[in-house]
Amino acid sequence: MIDSGDTAWIIVATALVLVMTPALGFFYGGMVRKKSILSTLNLSFITIGLISIQWVLIGYSLSNTFAKLMKKRSQEVR
Repeated sequence: MIDSGDTAWIIVATALVLVMTPALGFFYGGMVRKKSILSTLNLSFITIGLISIQWVLIGYSLSNTFAKLMKKRSQEVR
């Protein structure tokens, strides 16, 4: 059974990571030239996009495969 508290925490943690990634670019930007700030922010957003695509293509199927395997094993024990 899916616990609503666990699901809420995962959503909050994901939101914090998504906010933290560009924030690190701004932090780094305080120490370097403007050109480097834009480069760092662009790389941050590109990385967020790539990781999101990887999650959809790879991670989602892995998590569902694991869940199906665990369900199958629990039925075998009965």
